[in-house]
This record gives sequence, structure tokens and C-alpha cells, in this order.
Amino acid sequence: MEHCDRQTKLPAVEGGASIALIVPVKNGGQRWRMVIDSILSQNIQPRRILVIDSGSTDGSAEFAKAAGFEVHCIAPDAFNHGGTRQMAVEMVSDCKTVVFLTQDAILDGRHALEQLVTELHAHPRAGVAYGRQLPRLEAGPIERHARLFNYPEQSIEKSLEDIARLGIKTAFTSNSFSAYRRDILLRAGGFPNNCSMGEDMIAAARILLQGGTVVYEAHARVIHSHGFTIAEEARRYYAIGYMHAQQRALLASFQSPTSEGKRFVRSEIRFLSRHAPRQIPEALIRTLVKFGAYHLGKQTATVFGGRTR
Repeated sequence: MEHCDRQTKLPAVEGGASIALIVPVKNGGQRWRMVIDSILSQNIQPRRILVIDSGSTDGSAEFAKAAGFEVHCIAPDAFNHGGTRQMAVEMVSDCKTVVFLTQDAILDGRHALEQLVTELHAHPRAGVAYGRQLPRLEAGPIERHARLFNYPEQSIEKSLEDIARLGIKTAFTSNSFSAYRRDILLRAGGFPNNCSMGEDMIAAARILLQGGTVVYEAHARVIHSHGFTIAEEARRYYAIGYMHAQQRALLASFQSPTSEGKRFVRSEIRFLSRHAPRQIPEALIRTLVKFGAYHLGKQTATVFGGRTR
């Protein structure tokens, strides 16, 4: 694993001429308007800004059009995290770099987009780069720790050589704020169809197995976190477990996520001990719920023979 602590300042990106920014949206609300403002404030503007709207009823598509973005509308039941993004990638064949953002991830500073894309192209083998996600101002301690744990201050470049130490974390990335070399992504197989969770990890694993690398650029930042309820956590980890079972052949090259989960729990307890000790029981309950939901998802996929391509 190569550490990449330098600030990105290479003129690798000629403005936004070869960049497509893709944002899936459904009823993004006020935060989507803030995301639009953060996109328009960037010091480089992508050649194409493509919004895939899946049935918004709150004016999200109209706000995007008013900002000058391309809007492609699909039916709500046609959306899935993998197939919809793959469709969007195929729609921007005139661009070499594809950046993904989510409707609630606010770009932090005018140079966030440039920093991420520049760092991607600063590494010859990199197929994907993802940025740092900072917690919302209103985030509670549990929500805040999750972001600080998964998105540290130090930038890194990950390859297959890091599996022995990082395990499945080697393939960790996030399409909440990520940039791909389009040709490498497509050569690796792109995003899976009919995928409800983890399309970014699947694409990263495919890129790694073809000899590419995954870059984490901590200086390119977005404001993005979620205050999930326990029920929402259960649904999310059920979907993750289902995806891991679906993709067991692909992810077999990576170690089990068990050790990473233990490291997270130890880190969370230390963090809460310092900042919010009364929330430790809640955190432990959440851990048990996530563990159970994850394994239930894996078992369900195994029983029903779930597969994605």
C-alpha cells in the first residue's frame, strides 16, 4: 500500500473537458439543492453533468434542469444501484473520466472535484479513486465515528498486495464520491446489473483483480453521513450480506470481513468512551443487529441462489 499524503496539484485534468459527473436522484429535497450549488461552485466544470432521476415528485429534476444539467428520467422500479450506474456510464462515451456523486453528498470546497480526478490520473494503475466523507454538522457520536473510521486523514493507494493486511477493506470504495477511468472500469466488467447494494465494492474488486489499484484521496472531501435508525441499519446490513453471498466467487480472493468488524467495534467503543459513554449500550445493540442482519442476508442469498452479473 502506497501512502499519498501530498496535496493534488498536478495539471492532469484539462478543465473538465473529459469528465462526466453522474448523480442518481430521487426526491433529494433541500440537500439536493445544496449539492447543486456545490457542483456549480467547482473551479472546474465537467463536460457533462448527468442526473438520473427515478421518479422525483419534489421538483428535484426541475432544479437540476434549471442548473443546466442533463436529466434522464427512469421509472422508480427501474432503478438499482448497479444497473442504473452502468447505464449512465454507457451514456457518457464521450468522456474518459466518470465521477459519481449522491444526491446528499455536498462537495466540500471549490477544488474537491479537481483534487479527486487529478489524484486518480496521478496513479498510472488506478481505476478508481474515492474521496473523504465528513460527518454532517448535526451528526451524533455514533454517526460521526463511522465516518472518521472509514475515511481517515491519510490518503492511500491499494492493490492486491494489501489483501493480507486489509482483507476485504482493500476493495472498499464509495460511489457517494468517486472517480473512475471509464476504459478501465468497462474493461473490468463495469457495475453489476440488478444490484441493490455494494456496486462500488464489486467494481473495485474487479479492477483490483485485473491488476489495477484503488486510490483513497483524503484531500478531496464531501459532507455526507447518515443517522440510520436501528431498523435502517438492519435493512442495510441484510443487503450487504446478500451482496457478499451473491458475489462470493469474486470476493473469495479477499479475506472475510469479520476482522474488520471487530476492529470497528473496538474503535467505536474507545471513541464513545471519550465522547459519549452513555451511547455504548446502543452501539453494542446496533452491532448485534448488524451482525445478525448481515448473516441472515448471506443465508437468504445462499438458499435462493442469488447471483448478479
